[in-house]
Amino acid sequence: MSFQVTVLPSGRAYSVDPDETLLAAAIRQGIGLPYGCKDGACGSCKSKLVEGQVTHGEHQSKALSAEEEAQGFVLTCCARPHTDCTVEARTVPGAGEFPVLKLPSRVITKALPAPDVAVIKLQLPANQQLQYRAGQYVEFILRDGARRSYSMANAPSRLGTPPAIELHIRHMPGGKFTDHVFSALKEKDILRMEGPFGSFFLREDSDKPIVLLASGTGFAPIKAIVERLQDEGITRPVHLYWGCRSRSDLYLDDWARQTAEALPSLTYVPVLSDAKPEDGWTGRTGLVHQAVMADLPDLSRHQVYACGAPIMVESAQRDFVAQRGLPAEEFYADAFTSEADKHPA
Repeated sequence: MSFQVTVLPSGRAYSVDPDETLLAAAIRQGIGLPYGCKDGACGSCKSKLVEGQVTHGEHQSKALSAEEEAQGFVLTCCARPHTDCTVEARTVPGAGEFPVLKLPSRVITKALPAPDVAVIKLQLPANQQLQYRAGQYVEFILRDGARRSYSMANAPSRLGTPPAIELHIRHMPGGKFTDHVFSALKEKDILRMEGPFGSFFLREDSDKPIVLLASGTGFAPIKAIVERLQDEGITRPVHLYWGCRSRSDLYLDDWARQTAEALPSLTYVPVLSDAKPEDGWTGRTGLVHQAVMADLPDLSRHQVYACGAPIMVESAQRDFVAQRGLPAEEFYADAFTSEADKHPA
């Protein structure tokens, strides 16, 4: 027996199979609900349950507090219905536009632009066309069934010949997947993946100025969005802020500077939180979201796209809305939640 879920205010309806989450069923049927991690850690899928009953699976209180749950809020990524339901959630045009595919990919190149960052290019199969929006991600399916998520760092218009996606992978010592990437992964290896996933991508129906905010390898989907802006000739003013610890962590700094020179609408500001005197760094220092606030005292007419460490994303969302007048609905985020973030001790 399946249950019927109606999404307000769009009025779209879809069915949910027994033991399926509200979000998994929506993705399967191309219903564009907002979401990020799919693991109850980021809170991007938080929605209001208007009617019906659900049971929540494991999730973090920072994503959905007991108080919010008592007020009727749910995380669609881990909520399973017991009845027909009505959910109030902003649908995301384009989030369910492309089919989710399972497909093999072959390693073309692996480079290490920083000691703990790998940039890999994966060739896509010729008989399956992966379509996605700049900013979305794929999930690697490991041999034990575990999954690891990484965002495409190239716009879909830049797949090249043969078609390939670019991924930026930070080494997490002890990490099941990244230890393999840094120690054993080599050219011609085959990786199984599924995608596209995510509701983090440019809202192109707006003409508002854009703030792109990245920390660490959160730069990957931001790079894809910049390429999308470039390839589509979108001339909205764009401020790109990339926060890292040290100078060596700015692993594509040259690319960012060259792109800013070629794109008059783009301003690039790298920010280091832990700059050392021996780095010879003369640029901005401190927390990257505070650099945005120093430069842009009024965000009331902007859109913000933030990607990276959860603490950066959460701080930016809180402070931009509370102190700089950013409309809450104009903050779009993809917090890079590691397995440690998803399942804290």
